[in-house]
Amino acid sequence: MAATSSLNQKFAQLQETLRSQFSNLDPRNPVVWPALPRYGLFLFVAIVVVVVLWFVWLSGEDEILTQARAKETQLREEYRTKLAKAINLDALRKQREQVLQYVTQLEKQLPSKAEMDALLSDINQAGLGRSLQFELFRPGQIVVRDYYAELPITLKVTGRFHDIGSFTADVAHLSRIVTLNNLTVTPRTDGSTLTMDATAKTFRYLDQDEIAAQRKTAGGRK
Repeated sequence: MAATSSLNQKFAQLQETLRSQFSNLDPRNPVVWPALPRYGLFLFVAIVVVVVLWFVWLSGEDEILTQARAKETQLREEYRTKLAKAINLDALRKQREQVLQYVTQLEKQLPSKAEMDALLSDINQAGLGRSLQFELFRPGQIVVRDYYAELPITLKVTGRFHDIGSFTADVAHLSRIVTLNNLTVTPRTDGSTLTMDATAKTFRYLDQDEIAAQRKTAGGRK
């Protein structure tokens, strides 16, 4: 019984000591505080600083993690794309060869600058071979594109319906590319023949000097 009373007395004294150290504290001058509240304040400030730094660090790490996940998604997509290309590499090579062959075939259908006169003669001979009468055969101004030149030819021929139709078919089957545009067919006063007005367009590829000049002009415009 005496031991319990002594323990209660010591506990009361400890409470009184603690109460006395935390009473009448000057909040503007914590340096003069008793040891217990002073060290408690320092510990609290330290915990706050650590917690703030911890959340700041976590925020930065979270941003880095988000960027890494986005990069991972991008790399996965690139991997799938490259894997699909690798799997289809042989097929893509065959397609490329087919496209190159097709381009080469089209280039062969485009006359060079030196062959243009011969092509114009072929068009004229196609009409004469069908007994058509040329009332107008006038090459226009050459229009230069990026990789080819376009030559319009104004045509006006007279003949029978069947012969005009055969002439247009002959032009379409020339070894070089020739298109007939803006076709207009009208009957003549004699009632037995027709007049066809059209614009024939033929094309030729540019030589190396012309391509260089085109690129230089395009570069100057930019």
